[in-house]
Amino acid sequence: MRIVAALAAVLVGLTAAPAAADAHSKKSYVKVGYFTQWGIYGRGFQLAKVDQSGAAARLTHLNYAFGPVTAAGVCDSADAWADWQTPFPAELSVDGVADTAEQPFAGNLNQLAELKKKHPKLRVLISLGGWSGSAYFSDAALTDASRKKLVSSCVDLWIKGNLPGLSAGVAAGIFDGIDLDWEWPGSAGNDGNVIRPEDKHNFTLLAKEFRRQLDRLSRKTHKDYDLTAFLPAAPAKIDAGFEAKKIFKYLDFGTVQGYDFHGSWESRTNQQSALHVPKGAPDNPDFSIEVAIDTWRERGAPSSQLVLGIPYYGQGWTGVTSGANGGLFQPATGGAPGTFAVGTEDYKVLKTLPAKGFTVHRDWRAGHSYLFDGTTFWTYDDPAQIRQKTQWIKDQRLGGAMMWSLDGDDEQASLTRAVSAGL
Repeated sequence: MRIVAALAAVLVGLTAAPAAADAHSKKSYVKVGYFTQWGIYGRGFQLAKVDQSGAAARLTHLNYAFGPVTAAGVCDSADAWADWQTPFPAELSVDGVADTAEQPFAGNLNQLAELKKKHPKLRVLISLGGWSGSAYFSDAALTDASRKKLVSSCVDLWIKGNLPGLSAGVAAGIFDGIDLDWEWPGSAGNDGNVIRPEDKHNFTLLAKEFRRQLDRLSRKTHKDYDLTAFLPAAPAKIDAGFEAKKIFKYLDFGTVQGYDFHGSWESRTNQQSALHVPKGAPDNPDFSIEVAIDTWRERGAPSSQLVLGIPYYGQGWTGVTSGANGGLFQPATGGAPGTFAVGTEDYKVLKTLPAKGFTVHRDWRAGHSYLFDGTTFWTYDDPAQIRQKTQWIKDQRLGGAMMWSLDGDDEQASLTRAVSAGL
């Protein structure tokens, strides 16, 4: 299934006429990268690397993940040490100057401030919730009073910058908006999450309240604040949790999960982020980017406000005994060993595997790539695959691309550079 570059370019362009691509080549696309709060620990990934790699200069938005919603129905820090306490030495600091005990605050928030100073057009958003921080969203969104309480606390902490124990407004101006990452309203997410049928309508009301309070603050500060949301790909989750015709009245855009369609929780190798359902796929119906985006549009979401999520990691299986179809759709014994978790691995590691006996396979018609060495199988995106996806984003008149997460890229920010070049 290897293919020469010239043929690949032809197949990439099958979905639209050249005139359509040219007509939208000057459109302004958002390019959203997630930075993980905990990445500064085991991963050793600081915001200085986002700058030094060239990624920051190629993003329009950086989402800082995550700020949890507590059982008390308010916003809080998941790790104050990482957020505003830990000092960075000069070599790990965005501005190349070591933090000192005399400065108002340190941590990632101070690094974000330094990053914005170097890249003043970069919009920085606090992302609320996440897989492990969404347990109490349903409670907080349940009533008018609880919604007002939650939103007020989030605006106070993150937008107004009132960090606990520090001077009022000490971190004001760092965040330019809020990203809602409630996983998932009306349907199962992490174990222990509170779920209600009313979540679907309450998500709309919550977005409305965030928009109301952000706009009210904007009239005082004369700054615009973004409101975005991370949205699921599965049609069942879309229908259970979101009023697609209504929420985009309040959101600037929504990022659609374009990955984790399959993974090592299943006993058969598969694609995790294909543009279209591949020929011969054993599941019917199956997941794909096309299915996800079309579902949102059919429910009333505007194309221009849908932003496609792209993974900077792969899903992997091992114990694959059949080499048929390059290992795709074959039985496996379990998840492939990964650096931080079984079954997942960063792009920066996967890119090295072709030199270690893995063959790269590409299905340009379905829009996905994978690696196989006869035993272990990885589904992943590389720069070539991302260029196909960015062309599809333009052909479909979508709003841009989102990347989870920046720490999975290599030191040259090869994936982010590919997104930027494509959009």
